[in-house]
Amino acid sequence: MKAIHMVAFILLVIGGLNWLLVAFGWNLVSALFGSSVVAQLIYILVGLSALWEIFTHKKNCRTCTA
Repeated sequence: MKAIHMVAFILLVIGGLNWLLVAFGWNLVSALFGSSVVAQLIYILVGLSALWEIFTHKKNCRTCTA
């Protein structure tokens, strides 16, 4: 479970940074992959990571369980 948590966290960071860039008018995922299946897969993985973190965060977070 720790590995899934780390992958989800990394994907959330990537997604968050991409949204920051979108706010300034530049989409890194689209710039790297265009509107391909790979880009869509990245968006799906980031969204699934967010759902994973929503449902498992309290169990995995040291601050929330302290």
